[in-house]
Amino acid sequence: MRLRVEFTTEPFDLDEAPAHALAAREVIETAELDAVDVGPFGNTAEGGAERVLTAVDALLRRSLKAGATRVSLQVNVIDDGFGEGGR
Repeated sequence: MRLRVEFTTEPFDLDEAPAHALAAREVIETAELDAVDVGPFGNTAEGGAERVLTAVDALLRRSLKAGATRVSLQVNVIDDGFGEGGR
């Protein structure tokens, strides 16, 4: 199964990326996910279910520890095939 995660962390700072946003970005960029897109108003990544779910766990823990007061997140199934072994 493949999943797409979309997320934002708050509070926002348009002048400089806050520590919680940098922590979340680092988690996603190092999680071996596909189609990673990070930006100031939202971030997305796709990958196998296990990798996405592991990344979401780390993203929540690290961004909250780094000062996020809110994390908005959505996870969608984009493929329910079994051909990728949940990678």
